[in-house]
Amino acid sequence: MNGIDRPALGLLILRVVAGLSLSLAHGMGKLPVSDKFIEGVGGMGFPVPVVFAWAAALSESVGGILLALGWFTRPAAAMIVATMTTAVVLRHAGDPFGNREPAILFGAIALMFLLVGAGKYSVDGRRGDG
Repeated sequence: MNGIDRPALGLLILRVVAGLSLSLAHGMGKLPVSDKFIEGVGGMGFPVPVVFAWAAALSESVGGILLALGWFTRPAAAMIVATMTTAVVLRHAGDPFGNREPAILFGAIALMFLLVGAGKYSVDGRRGDG
């Protein structure tokens, strides 16, 4: 693989797969935010649950797309980490591990991109912030 930066290629693959999976499998289904989802967020004790429900849904859907593109990667990853932490600690606190696992994995992947950035094969990388 001459000329290919293999670590950057690995970041690209992980970013695209995780970002699209989060957005398409978890985020887009929450849009538009339903009354049931808002009630669930309110049941976790959040003030102004409609705002927090929209923040969670947008974090997963739009944040996942931004992560896949590697565009505003660190802010998107920070929002995903916050949302996934909430899912693990509050929403799925008493659930079996298998129910918490997707949030743990998406949160860990987002935390990694928050720490290291998107890599050179990304929109951020093209802007010099990869």
